[in-house]
Amino acid sequence: MSEHHEHHLMSFKTHINVFVALIVLTVVTVLLSSKFGLVDFGKAGLLVALLIATAKAAIVMGWFMHLKYDGMMNRVIFLSSFFFLVLFIFFCLLDILTRINPRL
Repeated sequence: MSEHHEHHLMSFKTHINVFVALIVLTVVTVLLSSKFGLVDFGKAGLLVALLIATAKAAIVMGWFMHLKYDGMMNRVIFLSSFFFLVLFIFFCLLDILTRINPRL
């Protein structure tokens, strides 16, 4: 019943590339925030922030959680849970955005 699991060691260059990508995405998030206001996305600002956060999460999942090197079954299970999270957020946003504002 023993299964052979191969461990994937990432090179130092890969760690540096992942680190740089995460830092760049973090800087983009900060620069696009309303505090600095380089670009005003209005109501789409939340969507842009969520897309950047999703990209950072995908990088972390792929390399640090080793999903890039893992079997297809683990990818499907993880991505299906991620899909339901996105679906939950979508329905929450749909509810919030379609409410009637009593102040109008």
